[in-house]
Amino acid sequence: MKKFLFSLFLFSGSWLFAQDGPDYSVEANYFYGNIVEHNPGISHLITDYPEGLLLSFNKKTYGKQAWERRYNYPDLGVTFSYQDLKNTYLGENYGIYAHMGFYMFNRHLAIKAGQGIAYATNPYDPDTNYQNNAFGTPILSSTFLSGNFQMENIWAGIGFQTGITLIHYSNADFKSPNSSTNTMAVNVGLNYLFDHDQEIQYMPKEDEGEYSEPFHYNLVLRSGVNSARIIGTGSLPFLTLSAYADKRINQKSTFQGGAELFFSRAMEEYIHYHSVAFPEGGTSGDEDAKRVGLFLGHQLTFHKTSLITQLGYYVYYPYERFVDQVYNRVGLQREIYKDLFASVTVRSHGANAEAVEFSIGYRL
Repeated sequence: MKKFLFSLFLFSGSWLFAQDGPDYSVEANYFYGNIVEHNPGISHLITDYPEGLLLSFNKKTYGKQAWERRYNYPDLGVTFSYQDLKNTYLGENYGIYAHMGFYMFNRHLAIKAGQGIAYATNPYDPDTNYQNNAFGTPILSSTFLSGNFQMENIWAGIGFQTGITLIHYSNADFKSPNSSTNTMAVNVGLNYLFDHDQEIQYMPKEDEGEYSEPFHYNLVLRSGVNSARIIGTGSLPFLTLSAYADKRINQKSTFQGGAELFFSRAMEEYIHYHSVAFPEGGTSGDEDAKRVGLFLGHQLTFHKTSLITQLGYYVYYPYERFVDQVYNRVGLQREIYKDLFASVTVRSHGANAEAVEFSIGYRL
C-alpha cells in the first residue's frame, strides 16, 4: 500500500521539478466543516465539526511548454494538511499531496486538485479501537479538491483566498474495514507571491490547428492486493487483463473502449466465507469468481502524464453479491518510453472502492 501511494505521488509530483519558471508562491488555509454521512455505518463517527490547515507550495507556469498554454498556465505544487476529525475514534490525520491548480475568470477562480497519502493517528484496532470502521490502516490514500476566489499580490506580495474544500480519506480496500470519510469544509487563508516585483509575462497562446490520431490498440496488465471485505481475512492478490482501442481527437482528449477479464482471490475468499458462515444464504462455494467487463473511457493528457476515467459493466458476473455490476476507474497514467506506459488507478463501484491497480501497458 505504501508503495502504491508513493508511486501515485511521484506521478503527480514529477511536474513540480520539471518546469522552468521564475515565480513561486505559498499559501495557508484554515478550514472548518463537516464529515458527510455517505454511509449510515459511520454515523457514530460524526460527533463534531472537523477543522484543520492546508499549507501549499506552488510553482507558476508561464506557457514555456505547449501543454501549459492549453490549460491556461496552471500551478504545480505540494500541499501539507492537518485535520482534527473531532471524534475520539477517528483522531487526527496528516497528509501530503501533489497538486495542480487551474485558473478561470481572469485568474480569480482557482480550482485545485491534489492526490497523496495521509497518516491516521487512531486507525481501527480490534481490541482498542474497533469503533473506527472508517480507517482500517494508518496509511491512507487521500484526495482533496478545492475551489477558491483568490487574489494575489494585493500588498507586498500578500493576497488572500476563500472557498470550499472536499477532503477524502480511504485505504482503497487494501484492508478491511474501509468505510472512508469525506469532509466538506469552508476555508479562508492568505497567500504570498515570491519575487512579486518581477513583471509576469505569459507566453501567448497559439492556434495549434486540428490534431488527431488514427485508432490505436492497447494491452494492459493490472495487479495489486485487496480485501474480501471481511475483517481478518487480510490482503489478497488480483489480476486484470485489459484490451482496448483508443482514438485521440485533439491534443487533450482521447476516447477509449474495450474489454477486460478479472481474477480475484478476494472474491474467491468472499464466496468461500459466505458458503461456510451463511449456508442458508444460497452460496454453495463453487461459484465462479471470474468477471468479464466492457468499458468506455476518456484520457485527459498533460504532457506525458494523463488523467484516466473509465466506466464499465460486468457482462459476465456469475456471483453478483460481491460488488455492484457497474464499475468505474480513476487514476493517473505516465508515458515511460514511447508506447510503453504505467498507471496507478482506483477501481470502484460508485463510492465503494474495490482495489488499487498497478498497471503496465503497451500501445500498438
